[in-house]
Amino acid sequence: MSPHEADNQLDLTLIARIVEGALLASNQPLTLAQLQGLFPNDPPIPPDSIQRAIELLQHTCTERSVELVEVASGFRFQLKADVHAWVSPLWTERKTKYSRATLETLALIAYRQPITRGEIEQIRGVAVNSNIIHTLEEREWIRVVGHRDAPGKPALFGTTKAFLDYFGLKRLDELPPLSDLKDIGELEPQLPLHNNHRHTAQLQIQTDQTPNRSISGTTAPISGISPQPTQEVNTDTQSNRPDNNRP
Repeated sequence: MSPHEADNQLDLTLIARIVEGALLASNQPLTLAQLQGLFPNDPPIPPDSIQRAIELLQHTCTERSVELVEVASGFRFQLKADVHAWVSPLWTERKTKYSRATLETLALIAYRQPITRGEIEQIRGVAVNSNIIHTLEEREWIRVVGHRDAPGKPALFGTTKAFLDYFGLKRLDELPPLSDLKDIGELEPQLPLHNNHRHTAQLQIQTDQTPNRSISGTTAPISGISPQPTQEVNTDTQSNRPDNNRP
């Protein structure tokens, strides 16, 4: 690098301010590539500048009420958990309540994906209402990732980046161990700084549902779910693996 190029380079503090401004202005997470695209080649910035700027911003958030985190779709600012109770009333959108059957279905898909509707019904011991699948697909928390190589080619369901983003996760392996989770409702959604409808709905269980029903259809807790062995899958759509949200 010539002295002239060095003189014209943006300093890290300014780069961090630009990155911060972009993340605050955006209504969705931004990837490293998207943040890099904010900077033209004149003046140039070092290749690692964006990552260093993010680390600088994360450090400055240590004593603040917000944090800069990486989720499945990129980086975003979100409120820290210890201020949720005071700040969440500002989110005026009506909280969405989900039935226990919906949450149990979501948990099974999250922890045992890819999984078919029939397999979910076999585990729960009851039929899965089509409205449950529709609701989860409408929220973009689940999607069809392929079809089981079995009679009828039943659809296989898996979770999405939106599901991970909602809970502030980057990968599926960041989900809490089943042994530590008694109810899917214990998972805490994270509050980004934008009032985006995909993030403000809370996982509230409707009280008109059977209160102690377990995912297995017995009195066992959610931790009774065990990982499924890998089975033959006919993936006619893009899979959920590394570039999406599988660990």
